[in-house]
Amino acid sequence: MASLTRPRYLPMTLAAATIAVTCMVAAVPPGDAAKAGTAGKQAKPTVVLIHGAWADTSSWNGEVSLLRKAGYTVRAIGNPLQSLTTDAQTVKDFLKSIKGPIVLAGHSYGGSVITNAAQGVSNVKALVYVDAAAPAVGETTGQLSGPTSVLTKKPPSDLYDAVPYANAPAKASALYLKENVFVTKFASSVPHEQAVNLWATQRAATTVAFQTPSKYAAWKTIPSWYFISSGDQIITPDSEKKMARRANSKVTIYNGGSHLTLVSDPAAVTKVIRAAISSVK
Repeated sequence: MASLTRPRYLPMTLAAATIAVTCMVAAVPPGDAAKAGTAGKQAKPTVVLIHGAWADTSSWNGEVSLLRKAGYTVRAIGNPLQSLTTDAQTVKDFLKSIKGPIVLAGHSYGGSVITNAAQGVSNVKALVYVDAAAPAVGETTGQLSGPTSVLTKKPPSDLYDAVPYANAPAKASALYLKENVFVTKFASSVPHEQAVNLWATQRAATTVAFQTPSKYAAWKTIPSWYFISSGDQIITPDSEKKMARRANSKVTIYNGGSHLTLVSDPAAVTKVIRAAISSVK
């Protein structure tokens, strides 16, 4: 509170001082006082979380709870998992509905989506990649798993249950991870019964989603953070480190975990998201 200085040659009684202060406060319209109280303060960022393939918004439940307890507005929105171009447009349309700064996080294939969705959305101030793909222009998500990834080493018939879907392009399928792959490779850091439940409730991702070339690379102009689990067998740590280097990301290596560290260890992931939040001025 600003102090009031009075001339020494004019003594002021307590009653007179009270009247003077009251008059000064009354002279400031209430609306202007509210504006003065918030002047110069940056609104807290809204955190938007994008899930990956074979998952849904519930994969972010731990992070949503922790961030909300810390006072942040958080939205985890549905990723259609149909095509990188249209999935990114769906997310971009949602981002445009938000006023104020945004911290945008993506897991797995969701990293490819945020890389495209953030392009041209000026209030996206930070990108967070969580065991995720961060493609360059022209790259597909399927190219970025890494040569030692289980998705690269095993034939599709050992990895997926492929089924047709409505209005699919020629030769396109919806892919579900097989139970053994999901539980032992995809979600190895998650307790067994929980991993089986996650397998049973997974959402399919289309072959088109993994084969669509990226149109943009928002990490070229937006600061980024990268959370890399050393135990990730889906998008390998080596592949993620390469993507993080070219994006000039701030990198956190998590010792252990899996491709679903965001489920098994949400506090560690939240810490990185909060680091990105703290950068927004």
